[in-house]
Amino acid sequence: MTSELVVDVQPSEISIALLENGRLAEVNRETREQTYAVGNIYYGRVKKIMPGLNAAFVDVGYGKDAFLHYLDLGPTFETLYRYTKQAVSDRKKTPVMNKVKTQPELGKTGSITEVLSVGQELLVQVTKEPISTKGPRLSAEISIAGRYLVLIPFAEKVSVSAKISSEAERVRLRKLVQSIKPKGFGVIIRTVAEDKKVAELDNELKILVKRWEDVVAKLQKSQAVSLISEEIGRTIGIIRDIFNPTFQHIHINDKDVFAEVRDYVELIAPDRKNIVKLYTGELPIFDNFAITKQMKTGLGRTVSFKNGAYLIIEHTEALHVIDVNSGNRSKSDDQETNAYEVNLAAADEIAHQLRLRDMGGIIVVDFIDMVKPEHKQGLYDHMREIMENDRAKHNILQLSKFGLMQITRQRVRPAVDIDVTETCPTCLGTHKVQPTILFVDELEEKIRWAVENTRRKGLVLYVHPYVEAYITKGWLKSIIRRWRQKYGRVHVIPSQKLGFLQWELYDDNGNKLELKKENAGK
Repeated sequence: MTSELVVDVQPSEISIALLENGRLAEVNRETREQTYAVGNIYYGRVKKIMPGLNAAFVDVGYGKDAFLHYLDLGPTFETLYRYTKQAVSDRKKTPVMNKVKTQPELGKTGSITEVLSVGQELLVQVTKEPISTKGPRLSAEISIAGRYLVLIPFAEKVSVSAKISSEAERVRLRKLVQSIKPKGFGVIIRTVAEDKKVAELDNELKILVKRWEDVVAKLQKSQAVSLISEEIGRTIGIIRDIFNPTFQHIHINDKDVFAEVRDYVELIAPDRKNIVKLYTGELPIFDNFAITKQMKTGLGRTVSFKNGAYLIIEHTEALHVIDVNSGNRSKSDDQETNAYEVNLAAADEIAHQLRLRDMGGIIVVDFIDMVKPEHKQGLYDHMREIMENDRAKHNILQLSKFGLMQITRQRVRPAVDIDVTETCPTCLGTHKVQPTILFVDELEEKIRWAVENTRRKGLVLYVHPYVEAYITKGWLKSIIRRWRQKYGRVHVIPSQKLGFLQWELYDDNGNKLELKKENAGK
């Protein structure tokens, strides 16, 4: 399997797509101003204690207070809290980790009222982004993730990923990390650390320790309810978590993000830094790699998958519901065999959709009814097998007597919600019809107004591919040539994300020009 990462950097958001053998496997979108990302560390203040929930609500500066359960305090909370208090009380002197007095561990059956009180200030980390009406979910067990290791202050224990199956390798890694680990820290050894040399692990461990020292230094300069450490960008985070030898290319259309990613890849895999490519093509980067089309076909309410069969996917506040339909498929006269084959193919597409949309929480799948127990067991085993490659923690239950399969999947951020519908090409959402034959004239008026009123030296017009073909057809008598003779440098580029009569106008520096409708007529 070959993998490619495509990063589309826009002024307001960054979109990241993972392709596996050319097929869209994952897509992430984050706004450039997005905060409260998983991994961010805050110095917060307890606002409310909820004994019935055995939890507290903590102010970290978000609109809604963040949720901190007793079990998320972690066994070393008392040690971390005393260390934090000491660091804040004496801002000129940083407490030394290996001299910190270890406090008794918190039990798993304690009460939140015995540990926290209203107004108490503490160091916390976001483990789930705000979802719907809920605020962020927090943990007081701070962890700093790297590619090979995860550093946990005050934990002391060294753990090895269960996915490393070789007992000899597990013993080697544990002894190796024990020998280089500074006192006062615990370490989780990640799966990708398998077969790595001591120099690579030692180098990353020093980087993670330095990041923790930076957290403490920032804490000593901060007041309560403030951001202490921001998780690395989503692009770097995805690369850190999924980078492997199957990566062929990482395409990025922004020079700054390109330099950041190339430096990170050079750090973790010096011999592979050349796989990071700066995209400079005219077409939008997602159009060039056929991602826009795959998003529109794969992220709608209805998803076709094989021989006319299709899924219907609905999202609610509590859960996600997927209905399997055979459509007009009639390959076999045997209804039971036909249902089993459709269900197996549907399971493949469902596993793909869970990753693609990053659906989390409870997922209920209504498969086509089957009678034979061996078919029900076969479907369950197949679903478990194809879900093994899913990085998110999940649990799959056997089919119920109603033919429903229940899946729980780790949810740390909202499911990907991309509107694949297009504005009506006739009325543009206004419910009023405009003469479509005048559309090109309207575009020319907007170009004329932009040239005369903004004094731009060059303009880039994005339109639907059909409109672009019409504007550029026939070079000598083309519309685009006439525009250039009148208004100078005007470049027309097709964009698959736009509706038939939608358009976007940019200057030659990539800044979007917001033109009001009344401007076109002036």
